[in-house]
Amino acid sequence: MQQSEKFPAGGRPQTRNDLRTWVRDHLHLSTSHQSALLAAIDNVFTRHERLWQESKHEAIQALSAGFAEKMARVKTELSAKDATVSSISRYFEALVADLTDKSHRDPKTKLMNFGRFTEQLEAFLAFEQRGRWSAIGLVDITGFKWYNDALGHAVGDRIIERVAQLLREQVRSDDLIAQERLGAHSNELHARLGGDEFCFLIPDLGQYRKAYAVAERFREAVERYDWTLEDRRLEAQPVRVDVGVVGLWLGRIAERRFIGRRLAADLIQRADKLMYEAKGERASHIYLQCVRIHEGVLVEIADGEQPHREYVSELSDHPSR
Repeated sequence: MQQSEKFPAGGRPQTRNDLRTWVRDHLHLSTSHQSALLAAIDNVFTRHERLWQESKHEAIQALSAGFAEKMARVKTELSAKDATVSSISRYFEALVADLTDKSHRDPKTKLMNFGRFTEQLEAFLAFEQRGRWSAIGLVDITGFKWYNDALGHAVGDRIIERVAQLLREQVRSDDLIAQERLGAHSNELHARLGGDEFCFLIPDLGQYRKAYAVAERFREAVERYDWTLEDRRLEAQPVRVDVGVVGLWLGRIAERRFIGRRLAADLIQRADKLMYEAKGERASHIYLQCVRIHEGVLVEIADGEQPHREYVSELSDHPSR
């Protein structure tokens, strides 16, 4: 066989086995010298293979270290971006919550505005499961125009803010209170950001007489306050309030589930009428009317009436007018 056939690449050995064959075929050495030479060749190959493996391992380590460093850098950058996105998200969530809250509150008194109050009242009437007594009332500052005209709008504003604070201090955690103003037409109920009227909802009362007690608590809180702290001129004419309250027997939810809006408007109108009637009765300052729902409309529960057994025991000693 020709050498070129054994070693196609120009007749030169290409592998360790090729070199061993070439030594045996071309170097006529004694057996001992041939073995020594082949052993030396093996040692050289083995050393170079080990060095190559070490170099490859070091290269892989260096590559891995560089990759790990790059991944750590990318992770840090992503974390920073996530933190930024999260911060932006929290900012906008807080902004939306703040704007929503401001849209629901009167900026002067920080009470719920009338629009939000009516929404809550409508939902309460449509979905409240407990068929017990509740109270819807309107509170008005007696003779407020005189304070504005005689003492100035700055004093009038302080009176409104103080009355709002006093009413807020009297409500329970489940009660709703809102500043309000009725529109010119009976079917247009709009909140007013100023004004001297407030409305409240007491959602759960054990008996209708407690509605009157709530109104009395509001009235007394305003009367007990030392109004000279707001302006010394108020000593001559301290602030008073008039209250109109409607005590509602909720009854069965089926009677009101789909008429919450109409019931809410009727209740507020009744409370408004009672409040103005209370203004003409200086000895009282509070008017109360008790109603129930009958065939989709509110009907007054008169003294001595014998209605459903659920509330007949509640109607003795009616303190309405």
